[in-house]
Amino acid sequence: MINHDTINKIMDTARIEEVVGDFVALKKRGTSLIGNCPFHNEKTPSFHVSVTKGIYKCFGCGKGGDAVHFIMDHEKYSYPEALKFLAQKYHIEVEETAQSSQQIDAQNARETLYIVSQFASAFFANELWTGADGRAIGLSYFKERGFREDIIKKFDLGYSPDVWDALTTKAVNSGYKEENLERTGLSIRNDKGKLYDRFRGRVMFPIHNFTGRVIGFGGRTLKTDKNVPKYVNSPESEIYHKSNVLYGLFHAKKAIRETDNCYLVEGYADVLSVHQAGVENVVASSGTSLTTEQIRLIGRFTQNVTILYDGDAAGIKASLRGLDMILEEGLNVKVVNFPDGHDPDSYMHKVGAGAFKIYIENNRKDFILYKATTLLKEAGKDPIKRAAIIRDIVESIAKIPDNIKASVFIRECSHLLEVEERILISELNKIHAAKLKKMAPPSSSFSSQQPDGPPDNLFDDQATPGDTIGRTAVSDELQEREIVRLLLTFGHELVSWDKIDNMYIGSFIMQNLADVTFEDVVCDKIISYYKQEIDSGKLPTANQFIKNQDREIADLAITLSTSPYALSENWYNKHQIYVRDETMNLKATILGGIFHLKKRKVDRILLNLLNEIKEEEDAVNQEILMQRYSFIKNVEKEISKFLGSVIVK
Repeated sequence: MINHDTINKIMDTARIEEVVGDFVALKKRGTSLIGNCPFHNEKTPSFHVSVTKGIYKCFGCGKGGDAVHFIMDHEKYSYPEALKFLAQKYHIEVEETAQSSQQIDAQNARETLYIVSQFASAFFANELWTGADGRAIGLSYFKERGFREDIIKKFDLGYSPDVWDALTTKAVNSGYKEENLERTGLSIRNDKGKLYDRFRGRVMFPIHNFTGRVIGFGGRTLKTDKNVPKYVNSPESEIYHKSNVLYGLFHAKKAIRETDNCYLVEGYADVLSVHQAGVENVVASSGTSLTTEQIRLIGRFTQNVTILYDGDAAGIKASLRGLDMILEEGLNVKVVNFPDGHDPDSYMHKVGAGAFKIYIENNRKDFILYKATTLLKEAGKDPIKRAAIIRDIVESIAKIPDNIKASVFIRECSHLLEVEERILISELNKIHAAKLKKMAPPSSSFSSQQPDGPPDNLFDDQATPGDTIGRTAVSDELQEREIVRLLLTFGHELVSWDKIDNMYIGSFIMQNLADVTFEDVVCDKIISYYKQEIDSGKLPTANQFIKNQDREIADLAITLSTSPYALSENWYNKHQIYVRDETMNLKATILGGIFHLKKRKVDRILLNLLNEIKEEEDAVNQEILMQRYSFIKNVEKEISKFLGSVIVK
């Protein structure tokens, strides 16, 4: 277990904008940093980072937390694993107390797979640089392909000996369990129970995750035997999911952010060549066709993707079919096509790094226009083919979620395809209409029949005791959460009204709500803890709740401490529009929160009393209930009177 001093040091050192910034491209907006949420699919940023509070909050999916919770959510780490990750990032030595063997096993089950994969990577690299076959076969191959030693080392390239169990034997002799070699896919067990290596006699390309840890491998054979597959890749495992990984992203993410563009290529060698040419913002979707998850991964860093295609016609046509999904995710797509017979790897080595960079800068074309030009050239003068191509192009434009961008492409393609713009727009509208119809649930068909009236619970949130008899009681959640928000926001400020001296707002609120029971479970936890701290002579800080290990408490505290909105300085500086803020009259803000909650509680009591009066058959008991109702009703009137004065003040 990590000791408290180490945890405090990690928490004090880790900066939320640096931790999140390693995974999400953040831009300043008002007092916050914003970006596309890494936890759900979105095209408009709703993910906010507050540097001053040290927290993040997504107003789309609701995820929120501090730096540790971000790593836990993003990397699927446990709390100790996330702390160790941050400790490693900030070069903090981790001091731990002894744990039970069961705790260690549970905590290290996933970590073990990373360790085994790293061991294998080091083994393959060592074979490449020091093994006789590795140097003669593997290293010679890489150098013949024109890769410099610094690139070979940067990407941890290696060589697997052409021996049945070289890695397996070495790993077992080094203390690694056979079951973990199988779980990572590095070793395979045959029908006789014998374990052997998956990768044999191949040059090795380690695949790194977002944070640089080895999670899988791609191995290329150097044999000419057609019965031997050219590439063998790691299978899916607990730490490696092909559809969520882009080869080279760990080395490319910084450059992608800086250039606001991502180059997408097909294979490992393409990534190495383009990177060696000085274009470091390059990744590949090796081992799988391009997936939506991979596109969203790119979208965290940039909205601009440039595809570097192979030059052969068949490859171009096949790739065109798969790129509509990039448009659908709202990214801007450009294409660079290399001369016939060349891919990025071969072309870079043919013309050199300098000429390669100039070529891709000068030959980038918008995907839609590139697709139209390419397919029209293939169709020639055939009217049937041209009609099919026009429809294909419009279908691609229909994938673009930005209407303005789509209209620009419609206009451009109208000239290029020699088709009237209105015809293309008509076709586009048909596609949109068909999509909407397909998405609509069967029960949502249009009907001239309208419901007889509003549903019974339509006005429950504003219900009064008189019109809610017999209905389900409304929730006090909003009012209870407002009290918690006021405690977190203003609890440490002094009361400055009614000649009250030396009392903090937190204590004032708690005193005035001593007779109130909180029904929301998480609100009640926070209020109970707040009261407990005050009773012991302490005044809790918002950070105690924001960084609380009880995730429910932390999530609610973060939600109530953040807002997706910020008032622009231009309201006053440019337009001279003065907007009142709740701090200008803290008395009204605090008392308003207290009495709105009390009114909701009193309304609940009145509602229950009315139901009891209605159901009570004994006249004496009914009279007692009526008297009680009258007394509570007077209390409710006084509260309403006060709230009215607060509102108009």
